[in-house]
This record gives sequence, structure tokens and C-alpha cells, in this order.
Amino acid sequence: MSVTITSVDVHDVRFPTAARGDGSDAINRGDYSATYVQLGTDAGPVGAGFTFTNGRGNEITCAAVRALAHHVRGRTVEEIAAEPVAFWRSLSADVQLRWLGPEKGVIHMATGALVNAVWDLRATLAGKPMWRFLAELPTDELVASIDFRHITDALTPDEAAAILDKGRDGLADRLATLQRDGFPSYTTSVGWLGYPDDKVRALTRAAYDDGWRAMKMKVGGPLADDLRRARIIREEIGPDALLMMDANQVWDVDEAITAMATLAEVDPYWIEEPTHADDILGHARIARAVTELTDGRCRVATGEVAANRVIFKQLLQAEAIGVMQIDACRVGGVNEVLAELLLAAKFGVPVCPHAGGVGLCEYVQHLAIFDYLRVGTGLDGRMIEYVDHLHEHFVDPVRTRGGRYLLPDRPGYSATMKPASIAEFSFPDGPAWQ
Repeated sequence: MSVTITSVDVHDVRFPTAARGDGSDAINRGDYSATYVQLGTDAGPVGAGFTFTNGRGNEITCAAVRALAHHVRGRTVEEIAAEPVAFWRSLSADVQLRWLGPEKGVIHMATGALVNAVWDLRATLAGKPMWRFLAELPTDELVASIDFRHITDALTPDEAAAILDKGRDGLADRLATLQRDGFPSYTTSVGWLGYPDDKVRALTRAAYDDGWRAMKMKVGGPLADDLRRARIIREEIGPDALLMMDANQVWDVDEAITAMATLAEVDPYWIEEPTHADDILGHARIARAVTELTDGRCRVATGEVAANRVIFKQLLQAEAIGVMQIDACRVGGVNEVLAELLLAAKFGVPVCPHAGGVGLCEYVQHLAIFDYLRVGTGLDGRMIEYVDHLHEHFVDPVRTRGGRYLLPDRPGYSATMKPASIAEFSFPDGPAWQ
């Protein structure tokens, strides 16, 4: 029986996080928000998807979803699954809306919300959590889901197929490892830039007591303040736990190198987004410098706002990153993430997904698990970001134990928000905004 998508409902959902300093960094201080999409069907099940924004502007992303919705409404799930790239291009390469990107920014984020909702619907109809649905797809179906346009100089369909076929070996053993131990994680909840020192210390101590052995802090304020806060965290976690830093693009290239010469004192594991997200050569120069400054102990990480697979291709080709940070909805949804995971595997760079915000933890756990099971096949250097915000608004929230994600077991992409939360935090008419 075919399943037809009969409706596309879009909700502007915003949470007032700015006042508490949650999510604050060198550039951003916002109200965590979601452009939330529900795909109704003639069969009953609803597909849920969203893209994450930072407050004002969420209405623009909602408008972009509505502008693209006609590419989804009226299509059958079977039709989409049979021609996944044609469907993806109908959104990412709309003959008029593409001009507003192309394949970047608001239109691409709206594409991701719709594409992810379709994948949620597919996994829900199959009765499987997204990670399992993807891991059990035949190689040819996974490869057929990827738009290789503009990346074949770095990854061909045959190379992708070979990686995925090899990923079948030992899959059951890797799954057993995750079922027993969970997936490694790090927490960013301790080190938002807007938190005072005593709160940073208390949160770090509590996180360490809860089992976290990898923590991330925000940098990019006055360098003396960054170093003081870093010393506090390092003092609490000891010499053996990992301390990551995130500058959120605030530095120029030379400024980043100078800052890291000072911050190297506290033995950072990586420096994230040290300069503008589109500066491939700048990242490469910083990567060479921090390698020299730290005798190879620190690496450059980026990707949470990388616009598309082509940017990731260049970062990898230029040896500009030692950690790839995919984002589940900045790019064009699952189809494009598949390309990015396979590119990382081709170049031998570990993937540590960007999370936090609204629902990103819920999303990326599935992608990281799939990556381990079918693509990267190793846990060395792999961690999922965890931020302890807003999980209570989801029907299937993330679960952690001892600093590790536990495998989600409910069908779908864990993207469904509670109706009461949608009603309470809808902008501008929800009670939370009155």
C-alpha cells in the first residue's frame, strides 16, 4: 500500500534561553528555536522534522519551508524512496529558490527540515529507529540516496559503495558494543561564555562526577578570561580528561594562532571554528600552526555551520580539519549527511557531530551510530556532543549514562515534539511569549 503525504504543517517554536546565558558564545546569544515540520499522510503516521535557529529569523526559515512544501505535498513515500536524488534536487535545486542559496543558508536549512521529516516518516513506517533503518539499508539504496554532483573529484559512487560494503563486516559486533557500553560523548553544558566562573566550576565538577571525561568550553572573549576559565575546568577534570575549545568563528587567522599559543597551556584536544566557517585555507593554516604549537596534541574541528558537502570536501582535501563536525539540519538533511560521512571515511577523519540547541542531540545520535556501524567502523576519536537543554520537549528524548549516549529504540528520527510544548512555545502567540 502506498503512503501519500497529504499535508505540510510548519510551526515557529522558540524557547527563551537567552536570559539564562544558555548557548552563549563569542558571537551568539539567542533563544533556541526550531522551524518544526509535520508531514501528514493518508495512512495515519506523521513525519517530523525541523531545522534549528537562534531566535529572530525563525519566521524566515518557516516561510522558506512553506515555499518548498509543494515539492513534498502530494508525493508518495514510495515515489520519493525510488528516486531520492531527484526528490532532493527538487528542493535543493528549485529552479527559482535555488538563487537564494545555492545550497546554503535559509533555503538549504528549510530543505533539511523537509528532507529529515521524510526520512523520519520512512523509518517510522518501517518500525525502526533511524540508525537501524539506515544501517540495514542495502548499499545500492544508500549510494542512490546521495547527490554526487560536485564531489566526484573526492568521492565516487564506487568508492562510497566499497566503504559501505566493507562496513557490513563486523557490524553485529559493533552493535553489541554500543548496546553494552553506549556511544562516547562530550558535554558543552559546563562552559558557555555567559556563565560566571563559580557556575563554570560547579557545572564542571558535577559533570565529572556524573561520568563525563570530555568537556567543551567557549572561548573568544578577552584572552585572559578564556585562559582563566580554561584553568578552572582543567583543575576540576585533571590532566587525563579531554578539554575542547570552541571560538565560534570570532578570530582572524593570525589572531587564532596567537590565541592558541596561549591556550595551549591547558592542553586542548581541539579548537573548534577558530575562524570564518568558509575560510578553507585559513583553517588549513591554523591546523598546521596548532599541530606545531602542541606537538600534534591539538587539532582543528569545524562543520556545524559548513553549508554543504562541497565545503566539507574542500576542508578534507586541504587537510584543514582533524575532526569533522556534521550538523543534522544545517545541510540538506540525511541525504547530504550521508555524503559527508563517506567523505570523512575516505579521508580518514573522525566525525564528532555538532549537537545542542533544540533537538540536535536527538537527531545526531542516529547519524553517529550509523556512521560507526556502516561507515567509519571505529570509535577512536569519535564522540557526540551533548548539551543538557530542552530534551523534555521531545517524545523520544536522548538518554545518557556515564557520559555516553544510549541507543534510541523507538521508530523514527527522535524528532517528534510534544504537542503541549509546541502550543506553549509557539511564537508569537504561545503562552511563553505573552
